[in-house]
Amino acid sequence: MSTFKKGFLWGNSSSSMQTEGAWDKGGKGMSVYDIREATETSSDWKDGTDSYHRYAEDFDYMKEMGMNCYRFQISWSRVCPLGDGEFNEEGIAFYDTFIDDLIARGIEPMACLYHFDMPLHLAKTYNGFVSREVVDAFVRYGKEMLKRFGHKVKYWITMNEQNIFSTPYAFKISGYLKGDMTSLEQYTISHNTMMAHARFSNHLKANYPNCLIGGMLTYMEPYPLTSRPGDVYLARKLDEFLNHNLLEAYTHGKYSTEFMKFLDNHHLMHIILDGDLAEISQMRSDFLAFSYYASQTVDSTKVDDATSIATSMKALVKNPYLEGTADWNWQIDPLGLRNITTKIYNRYKLPVFVVENGIGVQEEWDGENEIQDDYRISYHRDHIQALKDSVAEDGVDLIGYLGWGLIDILSSQGDMRKRYGMVYVNRTNHDLRDMKRVPKKSFYWMKKVTASNGEEL
Repeated sequence: MSTFKKGFLWGNSSSSMQTEGAWDKGGKGMSVYDIREATETSSDWKDGTDSYHRYAEDFDYMKEMGMNCYRFQISWSRVCPLGDGEFNEEGIAFYDTFIDDLIARGIEPMACLYHFDMPLHLAKTYNGFVSREVVDAFVRYGKEMLKRFGHKVKYWITMNEQNIFSTPYAFKISGYLKGDMTSLEQYTISHNTMMAHARFSNHLKANYPNCLIGGMLTYMEPYPLTSRPGDVYLARKLDEFLNHNLLEAYTHGKYSTEFMKFLDNHHLMHIILDGDLAEISQMRSDFLAFSYYASQTVDSTKVDDATSIATSMKALVKNPYLEGTADWNWQIDPLGLRNITTKIYNRYKLPVFVVENGIGVQEEWDGENEIQDDYRISYHRDHIQALKDSVAEDGVDLIGYLGWGLIDILSSQGDMRKRYGMVYVNRTNHDLRDMKRVPKKSFYWMKKVTASNGEEL
């Protein structure tokens, strides 16, 4: 008997700007990524891995690997070039065919609406999600995507890793181009993205009964460095502000009491406009989705003031009990994945969906021999086993497991050296080469995993 239920979703996740390329094709408008220039250690974003032209080949590899789900992102500026203007029928037709081609291969489409690539017009005109005009534009765009694709896309998420908008990194991912990056603006962005999610989610629940919606965050599990009470307190506080504040809203329709008191104490309540809390109160989720790569550890002695997320994150330190990766020094922690998955399910009683997991490593293909990525096999084996334990021993209702970028893509920083894939894509940061797709050793391992529904690891 399989640990994972029948119909368990095995698959791949990616974003449009890290894969599609074709930045100026098909009527696409400019996004904030299209004006970012290459550096010594990163590419520009104009070509991606050319999935705009080659996605059918990628889908064939996914099918061969036994995948039955693909979480992709609709490029806002491809379907609505200005973000708040006319819709681009050529861009919409691209995704229409794209989705049909997934379904034809038995691959369940899962749509994400925003993965940080704000339409440039909205960024220049309104400074991104710091503005309510952009919230309105996002909801309009989301409603149109539901209208076009809601009859054949079952799973929906709005914001990729939405809790990052609660951190100072919000200014890099929200379309914010100018300003002093104040704490007021940071919490405004955080609340505005929640309003965008809530309004879209409520529209979906009211009008598309066959569609499922879930909030998604990157679960950054903070461990206390020691049993020092200050470390334990700070770890709990970060978990509440970064993770449970959003999970409470997704599930119960309200922000954390502790977070609301923080806004009140710091004279920030005015970011919540009339009617906002009523809108959030109507919100319900069908599942809770998250990405997981590594855990975090906090040392409270590193900070004097632990009242805000910005200051508390300065307390992050290396965990002395975990090994780090050679290239990027991520601390590998499969048990952390089980802990998070079980904790979320115990507290919120909603199905859990792991929609990103993987390890980035520098790799080169010699043009002939198979890449022997046993380290990737080991990483995924240990994390899948952790999920099996959460199901078999802890009783978690788990929807699926999606690896991140299992066909090589640009990293989140545009660095092609950081490869997550089980299929190699033959390009570098500054040389597009032929972009040939080449399965690695892990590709064939994953075929056995999916064929056995996770029993053969």
